[in-house]
Amino acid sequence: MKIIGTGSALPALRVTNDDLAKFLDTSDEWITTRTGIQARHLLSTEDLYDIAVDASVKAIKASGLRPDQIDFLLVSNVANLHVTPGLSAIVQKRIGLTCAGLDINVACAGFVNALMLADGMMKAGHAKNILILCAEEPTKYCDWKERDCSVLFGDGAGAVVVTEGTAFKDVKLTMISDRDVLYYERGMETTPFEKEYIKGQPLVMKGKELFRTAVSESAKDINALLKRNGLQHGDIDWFMLHQANKRIIDGIRHIVGGPDEKYPTVIQKYGNTSSASIPIMLDEMIADGKVKAGQKIVMSAFGAGFVSAACLWEWEF
Repeated sequence: MKIIGTGSALPALRVTNDDLAKFLDTSDEWITTRTGIQARHLLSTEDLYDIAVDASVKAIKASGLRPDQIDFLLVSNVANLHVTPGLSAIVQKRIGLTCAGLDINVACAGFVNALMLADGMMKAGHAKNILILCAEEPTKYCDWKERDCSVLFGDGAGAVVVTEGTAFKDVKLTMISDRDVLYYERGMETTPFEKEYIKGQPLVMKGKELFRTAVSESAKDINALLKRNGLQHGDIDWFMLHQANKRIIDGIRHIVGGPDEKYPTVIQKYGNTSSASIPIMLDEMIADGKVKAGQKIVMSAFGAGFVSAACLWEWEF
């Protein structure tokens, strides 16, 4: 499997740390030093479906394919306005696709998991050209009266088109059943038979525990990939990590090894965009000419569940 087209889209509204400080007990210094985030983009006049379509159309155009040549649509999304139908069913017609689709929710690790599924589908002969879309609006899960979660997130969408090739080398998925580290509960309709109605609540995040788990599990995944492929950190050109927090990225780097410049970031501009963070960053790096044929790339992501995932590429165009 290889990637032949990428695309990304962000809401028009850009919100800086200083903008947040106008109504939250925070400051640019407080946010930047703890997270590395300076700004983020939030949905306001658009909706999630608009940016999902935009990123998808860009990826298909970059691939050189027509929409009717896409054989399957894989969508990663944590939550949106519709519980059903899935996001894939909603955006399919607007993208111009006629193929089947599937939604997955593996939180921020959704992109790497979708890559694994796409690779398996190709090897099984079920599809040749697959569009992977990650579209997220995590700003809608937060309590905007408190700063611990709300300052971290941004909305965005990233997409890639994958086809047959040999660039995708290996993948490592991990799951530790620990819901309480990070979770978001939506309210559901009640029935006359319930003894107690449990309404939803905004995102709950245990910061210190989340930090430790994210760093340790991501580093384990990456080191396992390197070991079983006979590689050292010096053999890798780029470590593309989920953009959750600059401190987490630095923590992983200290364990895995390698210079800071091998660990690119966009979190300073966009915040944590959940599963969209890696494809958004990949799209920018390809546009800037930083990703070249023959480079070895590791992607690693982690999120609620607790789940983590990493994959290895030897890039080809």
